[in-house]
Amino acid sequence: MFYLGLDIGSLSCDAVIIDSQGQIVSSTVVPTGARNMEAIQRAQKEALQQAEIQEDDICSMVSTGYGRERVDGRQAAVTEITCHARGIGVLFPQTRLLIDIGGQDSKVIRLNQGKVEDFAMNDKCAAGTGRFLEAMARALQVDIDQMSTMAKGANGGVNISSMCTVFAESEVVSLIAEGMEEREIVWGLNRAIASRTVSLVKRVSPVIKGLPLSMSGGVAKNRGVVEAIGNLLEVNIFLPPEPDIVGALGAALIARERYGG
Repeated sequence: MFYLGLDIGSLSCDAVIIDSQGQIVSSTVVPTGARNMEAIQRAQKEALQQAEIQEDDICSMVSTGYGRERVDGRQAAVTEITCHARGIGVLFPQTRLLIDIGGQDSKVIRLNQGKVEDFAMNDKCAAGTGRFLEAMARALQVDIDQMSTMAKGANGGVNISSMCTVFAESEVVSLIAEGMEEREIVWGLNRAIASRTVSLVKRVSPVIKGLPLSMSGGVAKNRGVVEAIGNLLEVNIFLPPEPDIVGALGAALIARERYGG
């Protein structure tokens, strides 16, 4: 028997299929685009093809993410908080704090033996999220994947004063016009995102030292941001091999546990 988890976010639609033992059989990440129904269907199709199974082989399906109510045939739609906590609990059972930065919001979840104790969420604006990084990449005229390592070797003296996407983009354009090196600008952006994230972390856990911390979400693939957060918190961060599928994995595990047939 197989179980499918779908995480429908603003930037990507992620699918994970697990077997009856809870092992990942296949996973896929596709851009959400303007039509999330098409992205949902594509993610499901690609995950099934990768697993070399048919739709009828799926015993149950759970969806999560902001588009979770749009998934036809689901057994349940579960919040991102629950699904990310469940997914990271399997990948890194020791996790006490989870930072999840996605396309349009940021979350920090405090866990105790895999159970959610508390959480804080920034969903009022795109500051520090994947959308923010996309806008900064456009301002720098680089591919967003390049930004992951662009701050390497920076002296670290640039301060980005605004986290509003529009104003930060204007700051970046001004810094470029002044002849500031790109790596210094990216360092400043990473530091600004990290500072905002640390403020969110402290809302759920004033004491951080000694608590195992993990990250999930697409922004966790940006090494520069991860390093900046780790440096400010003075911790080592556990990173899954594929941080953007943690929510979908959690959804698949919940499908297995609740509707395991």
